[in-house]
Amino acid sequence: MTHPSPVVILGGYQTDFARNLTREHRDVSDLVAEVVSGTLSAAGITPAQVEVIHLGNAFGQLFNGQGHLGAMPATVEPGLAGVPASRHEAACASGGIALLAAMADLESGRYDCALVLGVELERNVSGLEAAQIMAAAAWVGREGQHARYMWPWAFSTVADEYDRRFGLDDAHLRAIGELNLRNAKDNPNAQTRGWALTDASFAADDAANPIVEGRLRRHDCSQVTDGAAAVVVVSSRWLAAHGPRQRPSSQILGWGHRTVGLALQPKLEGSVDDVYVMPHVRTAITDAFARAGLPGVDAVDAIETHDCFTPSEYLAIDHFGITAPGASWQAIEAGDLERDGRMPMNASGGLIGVGHPVGATGVRMVLDAHRQVTGTAPGYQVPGASRVATLNIGGSTATTVTFVVGAT
Repeated sequence: MTHPSPVVILGGYQTDFARNLTREHRDVSDLVAEVVSGTLSAAGITPAQVEVIHLGNAFGQLFNGQGHLGAMPATVEPGLAGVPASRHEAACASGGIALLAAMADLESGRYDCALVLGVELERNVSGLEAAQIMAAAAWVGREGQHARYMWPWAFSTVADEYDRRFGLDDAHLRAIGELNLRNAKDNPNAQTRGWALTDASFAADDAANPIVEGRLRRHDCSQVTDGAAAVVVVSSRWLAAHGPRQRPSSQILGWGHRTVGLALQPKLEGSVDDVYVMPHVRTAITDAFARAGLPGVDAVDAIETHDCFTPSEYLAIDHFGITAPGASWQAIEAGDLERDGRMPMNASGGLIGVGHPVGATGVRMVLDAHRQVTGTAPGYQVPGASRVATLNIGGSTATTVTFVVGAT
């Protein structure tokens, strides 16, 4: 396993995920324009300094007809004309893949300064239509045909597998939703920060928290979101050439990337003799730790994980090694995941609280990790955080991307 020089994050920007661009009579180009401008400003660079662009987007033309989004940054910022750009698609891990591609460019010496953005506009259709569009990330026509909502069904099935192997109390799933929505109230860019919620919102209450699919209820689910997030990453060569900087920066210490088949059931059947429900997810995590030179999860101070649904965070708890396999409930009951707990998870509010613009999520999590380790998380800072891990998954964990971000 190679250990190239760490890639450095100069800064980044996230749009307000509570916005509905269609109601504002805006489109995806406006979203890209805002995030490009905000990111370059936050990083303290000009368009002329960007050498390559990598854009994560999962469902662009399916939602609004606009494809060829790799060319959109130069469309809205003429100073980027001529800069090589690519769009990357890996369902909900599109942003993670875009960042990996940018890192490869920097590590190879091909380029030294990359703009990485993730963008998705999803609220121009109904919730049901959005769910049908996003079902394209499954094995179309081969699984979940009976489900009204594909992805709640899939992760309810993951919860069922945990229940079969270890036992699972749905109250522990609802506690994850409660924590993430509570954390989101402190995040000025979170989609749900202004939501009025009560104890009934996190109970088996068919009025306040109705069933969506299987055992999953409304507040077990992430949001349909318009949003974008971006970072500027540079090589050590770039830093040496540009001298000391006054702005806080961070570095990507390690990464993991694993891909398996689209369908959910073969993954579950293939792991029946393994201690982990999704062993490839565990390997992606341990790959990142190994590349970062870390012995395990106790060497990081916080985690931003992919809680598209509460079972995906329940899975992340034991796959990160916070508990033994099947014992994720112990960390929930002990308060370990709280912002002041043993291993804060989704201090930002996660996908359930912050929102889930699919192609942007992987970048947004890394941006939040950067903010944590630079002490600049606006209202949701984990005190003393110096290393933060992220887990970004696409589909039913078909694509898994992990990072460890550390202070410089």
